Amino acid sequence: MRCAIVGSGLAAIAGYATLRHGGIRPEELTVFGTHEDPTAAWRERASAIRQRRMRSESDGHVAAAAFPGLAVRETLREGRLKPLLQTATNRYHPLVEDFVRHTGRVVHESGWERSFVRHRIERIRAVDGGFELDGEGPFEHVLVATGHPGLMRIPNAVHAYEPHEYASRVAIVGVGMAAATEWLNALAAGAEVISIRRREPLRRPLNVPRPYFSKRGLASFHALSDNDRATKLHELAAPSFPAGPEWDRPLASAASEGRLTILRGGSEEAQTWPPDLQVICATGFRKGYSHDPLLADLVEAHDLPTHERWIVLDPDSTIPTLTDEARTLALSGVAAQWAFPAADTIAGAKYAARAFLRRLCRTR
Repeated sequence: MRCAIVGSGLAAIAGYATLRHGGIRPEELTVFGTHEDPTAAWRERASAIRQRRMRSESDGHVAAAAFPGLAVRETLREGRLKPLLQTATNRYHPLVEDFVRHTGRVVHESGWERSFVRHRIERIRAVDGGFELDGEGPFEHVLVATGHPGLMRIPNAVHAYEPHEYASRVAIVGVGMAAATEWLNALAAGAEVISIRRREPLRRPLNVPRPYFSKRGLASFHALSDNDRATKLHELAAPSFPAGPEWDRPLASAASEGRLTILRGGSEEAQTWPPDLQVICATGFRKGYSHDPLLADLVEAHDLPTHERWIVLDPDSTIPTLTDEARTLALSGVAAQWAFPAADTIAGAKYAARAFLRRLCRTR
């Protein structure tokens, strides 16, 4: 059997670890990517917004087995029960450094370096016996985990996910997790902050409501018509950040002091501010397969079914017109939202990887 993973980020290592745990050998797997360290791109973004804790919970790690989670590991390492008590009430969020350290251990123990090939794949083609990747192959089974298709930028602004400091007056565009983190960062640096927003953010602990991580919630999602599913995905994409005093207290204090001002508007308004005002774009990533050159080319070359900005997938994250009993082409990460609404999370990456592994085991 010859299998390939296209991509080398967090979704890729979560998929690789799952396949290795399921008995797929390193010599059967080829990982094509640009970063030998799967955390490299993510760490750069997390560092830019000074992120200290994950939004995910104890089982938000890249190892194949959910147990032991990061809360258990922290309890054993620190000799404190607090992480376990917090995870029992869904209040535990691991430190970024703990997540990175654990991911490094998974990378080392899984044999990732034995499968990794530094190469950016630009073309996938269905051929007899599987798929060719830039002429390499054929590979019978391919998992595409290319991640977000680039940052959403506005002119004359620094992006929140790129290294930056804070001026004395800062305008932050957006209201999601990155924007909320940047409000606190800039205020802590002594800046006067203007929050530019089109709408109010939702307050929820995870990227999407918890039921969509369950079998029952996914069953109801998969039962929706294409139009209703797209509508639901648009709703779930609304910007949000968690509720809690660690957010609310400093923001309320800054507002009462006149250091935090809310301005209704969008990026157009931000571009009209004077040059002495620093503008930070915290609007996240570009959305849709058309912004990913590899996926856009795949859709055009094979006339794949799409709906709005999503590639239409089966519930197991596979592309139905290119998947049969002998071969598999599946998506993981944000591009797989048609199958799993929270596909851009570690849980979403494992969902796609486990379904992919089941197909490999059947064909083997």
